[in-house]
Amino acid sequence: MPKLIRDGAIVEDDDKLEVLDLETWLECSDRASRAVVLEPGETLEPLLAHIDELPLVLVNFPTFTDGRGFSYGRELRQRGYTGELRAVGAFIRDQLTYLGRCGFNAFQMDDESQLEDALESLRDFSEYYQASIDQPLPLFRRRA
Repeated sequence: MPKLIRDGAIVEDDDKLEVLDLETWLECSDRASRAVVLEPGETLEPLLAHIDELPLVLVNFPTFTDGRGFSYGRELRQRGYTGELRAVGAFIRDQLTYLGRCGFNAFQMDDESQLEDALESLRDFSEYYQASIDQPLPLFRRRA
């Protein structure tokens, strides 16, 4: 069974959900038992109408230089998605903190041998100045 980081721990991927591309997921009648994978360049609008039916959203990062998935994560969380939001693909360890700040709570790396180091990278920073999904108030507001 593949391993991933979920909610700050390395776990086995025990999800038995069928993963569908966005178009197929939208055409499906039983969406609540299937996961959807978002690819760069897809629009979120049709998915947002069914946000309460989403058990798992996977966002594919085909290369570590493609940052569109960060925006998908932020927008899904801002629109009320509370389920598992998983980054998959070719993102790198240095991006995990920022992915987490955008709302991702699970990370499935191409190379599982990097999971331990990647988990450590989630604790690279103890404080953040900017507001984000994981901390909506900027530091100066939290210190007041």
